[in-house]
Amino acid sequence: MQHLISMRDLQSSDILKLVSLAEKIEKGKTKPDLSGKILAALFFEPSTRTQLSFETAMKNLGGEVISVVGTASTSITKGETLADTAIVIAQYANAIVMRHSAEGSARYIADLINIPVINAGDGSNQHPSQSLLDVYSIIKTQGRLDNLKIGLVGDLKYGRTVHSLIYAMASFKPTFYFVAPNSLKMPPHFTSELKKMGVKFREHEFIEDVIKDLDILYVTRIQRERFPEIQEYDRVKNIYMITAKMLEKVKPNLKILHPLPRVNEINKDVDETPYAYYFTQAKNGVFMREAILATLLGGKK
Repeated sequence: MQHLISMRDLQSSDILKLVSLAEKIEKGKTKPDLSGKILAALFFEPSTRTQLSFETAMKNLGGEVISVVGTASTSITKGETLADTAIVIAQYANAIVMRHSAEGSARYIADLINIPVINAGDGSNQHPSQSLLDVYSIIKTQGRLDNLKIGLVGDLKYGRTVHSLIYAMASFKPTFYFVAPNSLKMPPHFTSELKKMGVKFREHEFIEDVIKDLDILYVTRIQRERFPEIQEYDRVKNIYMITAKMLEKVKPNLKILHPLPRVNEINKDVDETPYAYYFTQAKNGVFMREAILATLLGGKK
């Protein structure tokens, strides 16, 4: 693995190796050493968990971090291209983790430089490190990855986390339940690929139709920043809200995941139920991102 750009690039064996390494790191069975290594964190779009967990992961392993947040303090405001920015920063670091609004930006940069590139989100396309920590969270809560019933709820059109997760789980024989309004359904090119791969999925408009059958309920925020028209966002912004009452007859092993931040889609009364896992999920991101960095940078154990 030279880069982490898309879950399409990983085989199930790659995913399982990263999950295994993350587990060993969390349990203290191994600690990779990245001392002397520098990670350049380029976040041209806002981030809380992804940026801070990558920085925490790198520092936990003895490495250093240099950061760019937004573009206001960079030469991009002077007209410098993204390509030139990345080529220069590659002279200062051993790896780059980048978030950018343009789909395909991470792969574009990876083709230009000779150090590992980690895609921390490219527009509505992919967010592979999020999916890997999601997979780690799933196996920790379910004890397995095979034959799970996974509900994906909310913004399935623009949501890069769900776009990555369907590829991350595809080889483990899931049944997906896609719950979204018509305007935010899973795009056809994703569903056609799932059909080619023989992955089972069903499309629904109401959470109540599927929630009792699920092992994992993966909830996403309706992303205001992705909508071309604010009126379109206003029509769907509060369409789904998970409450504790809705969980009264769910399976005992159900866990609710969310890439965060949440707005109105999960009521705070859910936080006190045994089904809420989204805050621990965020913590799992540190262990998985340590595993990713160690794998790409060859940290001695």
